[in-house]
Amino acid sequence: MEPHNSFQLSAVNISSDNIQDLDFCLLIPCYNDLEGLVRCISSVCYHPARFRIVIVDDGSDPAVSFDAIKHRIPSDHKVVLLKNETNEGITNALNKGLAWIQQNTHSRYVARLDCNDVCRHDRFFKQVVYLDQHPEVGLLGSWCEFEDSSKRSRYAYRTPTDHADVLKAMYFKNIFIHPTVMFRTALLANSGYYPYQFPYAEDYAFFWRLIKISAGHILGEFLVVCEINHDGISLKNRKRQFRSRIKVINTYGKNSFLRLCGIMRIMALTLIPASLALRLKNLIKS
Repeated sequence: MEPHNSFQLSAVNISSDNIQDLDFCLLIPCYNDLEGLVRCISSVCYHPARFRIVIVDDGSDPAVSFDAIKHRIPSDHKVVLLKNETNEGITNALNKGLAWIQQNTHSRYVARLDCNDVCRHDRFFKQVVYLDQHPEVGLLGSWCEFEDSSKRSRYAYRTPTDHADVLKAMYFKNIFIHPTVMFRTALLANSGYYPYQFPYAEDYAFFWRLIKISAGHILGEFLVVCEINHDGISLKNRKRQFRSRIKVINTYGKNSFLRLCGIMRIMALTLIPASLALRLKNLIKS
């Protein structure tokens, strides 16, 4: 497992009150999507003194500034804004945020959200309570809904929920949808950060690492609505993502039969155009 990368961390607009003792930090990367950033932050609801929002502006043009968002988000939300001068990519942006959280807070958990994705008002309350009550669980996700901006394409994403079933299902797809997760900060000491050798599937590999050292669980509730972005990173780089997913399964999957089945499924998916795959999801609602 590669060592943690070293980052030059520059933060602006850090609130002056205590940032040490927190329930969680909410990590949000942003690149040229100020409106989406405001939309996702505005959906966040939790005890103001018990969490921080950590934004990593990955070289946006124009750059995200505190002045640009402070009057458009809830006034009691406390924000840390980290900036990259140039676009360094999602993996580096996420790792920069994790490094800042580790070095500057005693936050028990890290949560994720992406620009344009919105949370149900009780999402973070439910996730914190669950992790507090289940110390064996290190990675927690939830069911979610996907929709595009026109709302014409929409489908529900349901998965297995318990660790044993989640572990089996991970051979076939990423059970943990990235903007739904919350995980224990302490696990980073063993898991490391998001790996760089799996482009466009860094979250898939990272979650495999976490469920290798702790239990994973999915809350069987729809707590997040995720955007279907037809111009997004994953859809534009679908074939490269499939190659990385195969590499992830080969790297972390130990069950040879499930590994073979999972790889064969991905190879079959490469033959289906992305537009057809989305239409099928809309039809079967899963």
